[in-house]
Amino acid sequence: MPDADDSPQQPDLGDLFDNLPTASSSLPGREERSEAAPGSRRAMREARAAAESGSAVPGSAAPGDADADAVAADETDTGFAPVSARTDDPSARTGDVARAGDDSARTGDVARAGDVARAGDDDAGRADDGEDVRTRIAPIVAAGAPPARGVTPAAATPPAEDAPEAPADDPGSLDALFAPEKHRDVPKKKRGRGCLVGLIILLVVAGGIAAGGAWVMNTYGDKINEIMGWGEPKDYEAGQATGEALITIKQGDTGSPVSTALFEAGVTKTDRVFYEYLLKESPSATFYPGVYKLQKKMTAAAALEALDNPENRMENTVRIAEGGTVESSLPRIVDGVGIPLEDLQAAVADPSVYGVQAQSLEGWLFPAVYTFDPGATAQDVITRMVERTRESLDKAGVPDAEAQRVLTIASIIEREARTPDFSKVSRVIQNRLDDGMMLQMDSTAQYGFGELHAGKASTSAEAQHDDNPWNTYVITGLPATPIASAGDAAIEAAMHPADGPWLYFVTINMSTGETQFSETYAEHQRGIEKMQAWCRANPGTGC
Repeated sequence: MPDADDSPQQPDLGDLFDNLPTASSSLPGREERSEAAPGSRRAMREARAAAESGSAVPGSAAPGDADADAVAADETDTGFAPVSARTDDPSARTGDVARAGDDSARTGDVARAGDVARAGDDDAGRADDGEDVRTRIAPIVAAGAPPARGVTPAAATPPAEDAPEAPADDPGSLDALFAPEKHRDVPKKKRGRGCLVGLIILLVVAGGIAAGGAWVMNTYGDKINEIMGWGEPKDYEAGQATGEALITIKQGDTGSPVSTALFEAGVTKTDRVFYEYLLKESPSATFYPGVYKLQKKMTAAAALEALDNPENRMENTVRIAEGGTVESSLPRIVDGVGIPLEDLQAAVADPSVYGVQAQSLEGWLFPAVYTFDPGATAQDVITRMVERTRESLDKAGVPDAEAQRVLTIASIIEREARTPDFSKVSRVIQNRLDDGMMLQMDSTAQYGFGELHAGKASTSAEAQHDDNPWNTYVITGLPATPIASAGDAAIEAAMHPADGPWLYFVTINMSTGETQFSETYAEHQRGIEKMQAWCRANPGTGC
């Protein structure tokens, strides 16, 4: 550490306070101030009054005060006076004012209103002769009025009586300074275009929301309604049953296919309501094959009770379904009439016995409900069904030579479409045949591969590429034989197709059977995407 003697000596605080300067005068009280402070509003008002009357401002200094700073005579609209220049150069004229911040300013020039020289600015702080120029803000003095005490009048300032009166609207005049505030009319905004753009944006957003909501409801509406409890009830109400409906139960049928058969016959309101009721109330129920006579619009509970009643089972009665095949129809005959399956298979082996010139009786077992007398043989049963097919052909005006061809087209229509679309599907088939295109019908590929009754609408890759005379993905033209039994409506549609340019169709909703018909392949692809979206949203529905 340094020695104590080497440390700097501290000043005596007593001497410091003793040497402080003494104020020359005390601050005047409010009552002692008879003169307006320079630069105050009062001074401005008095200066304005003096300018109007031509008299001096009360309390102002007499002109010619030698030690006063020069005051600019210019009036400004900012309330600040110009900058005065103080210089020791004798050549400088007393009372001249330099332009603040102007590097070319000379002593004797007048500063512009509101400009103030910056302290330390080499350009503003020096005159031409190189001497320092100190600046300050001075109070505003009315033109022609005597300067305040200690202020030298500007040589260039004319007397008040010689000064021209500034117009009232002159921005540099005192009248303008103290005049009431003037307002400009603000033009109204043109909102027409902005409102229109906003409305368009609102409509686009609302349209997008509506479109999105419609898509969600179309795709997932059934599930949303089921979860939320919206929509119509799944079951009919008690007391609505009416009319007559025939239901065929095959050997080995369980709750699910029976539930579907009831729905297709119009007995129940929805496809699954009977099956769901069965699982809840009677999961171990047994169904016996045969044809049952029920009513339409029955509750699930009433339908189950009717199937359990032996009196509703019709003896020696069989129902051949639309779209069924020989393979699927023979077991129904066994269940309804009681004829052995072997006898029936032998009866259909030779089509020529029934006057049919074809390799099989496929398509000739007409779909209808038959009741036979006890003791009827297998040939009796088959003969009755073939004759019923001929009746339908004659009714539609089909020549004998065209019978096989019409039945083949009708069988594809029966398997591919719902009744309201029969004539349009018939037109698609005819347009493709006329253009030399392959039919490419899934039902034909499924039939040729043996998976027509697999319970799926789509075709497996193996079935689609299997080379057989029924697969219209491989062959050109019609399949070798009909692929199913066609009813009256399908036969009529085969003879009289609707008018239209369609070459494609696809079912886009398996539940309702809604089908899209297209003229171009691009449109058809979009339909396939809709079908696939529906299938993804409804798994386990036979897609």
